[in-house]
Amino acid sequence: MKPYLSVIIPAYNEAKRLPATLVDLDKYFKNVDYEYEIIVVDNNSTDATREVIERFSHIVKSLRMLECKTLGKGAAVQAGMLNAKGEYRLFIDADNAIKIDHLDKFWPYLKQNYDIIIGSIELKDSKIEEHDAGYRRILGKLAKYLIRALTIWEIHDTQRAFKIFPAEAAEKIFSRQTVIKWLFDIEILIIAKKLGYKIKEIPVTWINPPESKVVFADYFRSLKELMKI
Repeated sequence: MKPYLSVIIPAYNEAKRLPATLVDLDKYFKNVDYEYEIIVVDNNSTDATREVIERFSHIVKSLRMLECKTLGKGAAVQAGMLNAKGEYRLFIDADNAIKIDHLDKFWPYLKQNYDIIIGSIELKDSKIEEHDAGYRRILGKLAKYLIRALTIWEIHDTQRAFKIFPAEAAEKIFSRQTVIKWLFDIEILIIAKKLGYKIKEIPVTWINPPESKVVFADYFRSLKELMKI
C-alpha cells in the first residue's frame, strides 16, 4: 500500500545520534492510523551510520536506507524527497532537534489550503533549548538577518529542517533544486514561491544539541552559496 507519509532523514556520520531519533519516530508512528515510511539517506558516512540503519530496519517498521553519493545535506534531502512514495513528504534532521509530534500541529494547516508547512524558531510561540557555542549563536542570528535582507524574504526562518510537502509539490520543487549543501532550504522555498505554492510557518520547539556539526567555516561557505541562488 502506498504510504500516506514519508519521513526523510539525511545522515552523514550520525551513528551516535540516529538511534534515539529512530526510537522516537517508532514510538510516535505506532499510534497513527495511516501508512508511512522512514527513509534514512546515508550521505557517504565513514562511521557506523549504515550499520545502525541496517540494525534498526529489523526493529523500526517501514524503515529503509537510501544511498546518496553526492556529498551535501541538500543533495541527501533531494534524493530522499524524489525517491519517497508518500502522499506527503517531511524531512527532519538526524539529531531530532524538532520532535516528530510537531506533526500533530501541522496537519490542520494542510487541510486549510496551505501547500507547504515549515517549522520556525522565529515566531512568537517558538521555543529554543540552546546548547550551542556562543559564536554559533551570534553568527546564526547574523546569518538569518542577512538571508532575509538579501532575498527580500517574508519567511522568518528558512533553515529549520522540519518541512512537509505534498508529493506533487515535492517532485516539482526538488527536481529543480541545484544547491546541494547548507542553503538548499532557501532555494527550495524560492522555487516553491515561484511555482505559486502557499507556505505556512508554524512555531516549533527546537532543541539544539551541544554536539552540533555546524562549524565556524560553514557560515562563510553558506554565504557563498547564497550568492549563487
